[in-house]
Amino acid sequence: MAITLSSGFKIPIVGLGVWRMEPKEIRDLIINAIQIGYRHFDCAADYKNEAEVGDALAEAFQTGLVKREDLFITTKLWNSDHGHVLEACKDSLKKLRLEYLDLYLVHFPVATKHTGVGNTGSALDEDGVLEIDTTVSLETTWHAMEDLVSKGLVRSIGISNYDIFLTRDCLAYSKIKPAVNQIETHPYFQRDSLVKFCLKHGISVTAHTPLGGAAANTEWFGTVSCLDDPVFKDLAKKYQRSVAQIALRWGVQRNTVVIPKSSKLERLKENLEVFDFELTKEDMELIKSLDRKYRTNQPAKFWGIDLYA
Repeated sequence: MAITLSSGFKIPIVGLGVWRMEPKEIRDLIINAIQIGYRHFDCAADYKNEAEVGDALAEAFQTGLVKREDLFITTKLWNSDHGHVLEACKDSLKKLRLEYLDLYLVHFPVATKHTGVGNTGSALDEDGVLEIDTTVSLETTWHAMEDLVSKGLVRSIGISNYDIFLTRDCLAYSKIKPAVNQIETHPYFQRDSLVKFCLKHGISVTAHTPLGGAAANTEWFGTVSCLDDPVFKDLAKKYQRSVAQIALRWGVQRNTVVIPKSSKLERLKENLEVFDFELTKEDMELIKSLDRKYRTNQPAKFWGIDLYA
């Protein structure tokens, strides 16, 4: 199952995110995921495992497990490389061992002090606050992203973690409209206005953290997951599915792409199996009532500044 982007290319509705995947685990994860049926992989320079993903992809291509054109590979421009978009993209392509990206995203709507291409650092000042670069505008960054398309390095370009106002601005100054806005959205953080705004203007929405982050965000940020909610446990019994499948199916039915992460084989299979059942209108409304406007991914913990404030 796939959604056609405004660029004309198709993005598989369920993908696998590799955030916080240990480099030594990547090879088996990617190969197993492809064997199971995954065709969409979501990467980022900041995840610091592009090279390992690239090795696994190269093995998959060389052994005939899958063809390059069968996969949809996303990666992202880090904050410190806004003034070095071409070099950063080429660095990611080299590490991923690819000739082109299916999708390249601006990871966050902020330019920070340059720390060297490929070195995705977040420079902090003496007060422990993120060093923001005020000389590079988001418009300048976007036009550099557009140049990647004309150079044939990238098929589709998009944004990530942009709110309604920044998305509107991007639509206003873009020659190539953003094909995707990748945002945190899940039943506890539904962001209905932003999702509807994007879809209305032809921007597909990819839900990162579609399960509310679960164990990973609990460990880093102390947040709770919607998967522990009694409503989800009841719905899982009703549909004879896992709570994760209920949450992912909800995301699919609201026309978003979902990219859950898991290193467990059984979970990988389970997360793909969300197309053979449908939540009723009443149950979709029930889940809608659970919205807490609760963000689980909190980069302010590392940056000393809340970019969402």
